[in-house]
Amino acid sequence: MKQAFVAVSKALIRGLLIVVPVYLAILLLLKGMKAVANLVRPFTALLPDWIPAEDLLSLLLVLAICAVIGATVGTRIGRGARDWLERSVFERIPGYGVIRSLTRQMAGKSTESTWRAALIEIEDALVPGFIIEEFEDGRYTVFVPSIPTPFAGAVYVLDRQRVHPVDVPFTDAIRVISRWGSGAKNLVAAMERRESVAPR
Repeated sequence: MKQAFVAVSKALIRGLLIVVPVYLAILLLLKGMKAVANLVRPFTALLPDWIPAEDLLSLLLVLAICAVIGATVGTRIGRGARDWLERSVFERIPGYGVIRSLTRQMAGKSTESTWRAALIEIEDALVPGFIIEEFEDGRYTVFVPSIPTPFAGAVYVLDRQRVHPVDVPFTDAIRVISRWGSGAKNLVAAMERRESVAPR
């Protein structure tokens, strides 16, 4: 029963991660086409009546705008503008920074030190969690997820001695949590390897 529930949960999450972005992209594309419809209307007379000229030209214009923005972001000026926009607008949206960081780490494109997998001492046990930030005095802010939901849980500020970073991919740590701890032995092994080579 538990295995069936895990399988269904994983399938649902995978499906949502595919369907939701596609659905939102289509909605934004349609909204963008509606927004530029007035701009392309004068040119619709140039095309035959049997072609849905307004929709076609609107779609082409929106795709062209996306292509120009994509090319611009790759330049030094574009990266600066994107960073400014993120700092000034997007980072003020609650949860944006967390979602961006998680998305980059799940895609394997992030080198950020936040959301590093760790085993954390809570009372007499080691629990899987994530390092969110490090204090100047060496303490850590850590997030301990609830099983099997990786993105709900509790936040603690703990001394360095109680936080054991593990050198495993972010997705591996998420997998352990979503599987009710199955695979935690790999986290423990990674912790013991790290501590065995750490300078005394």
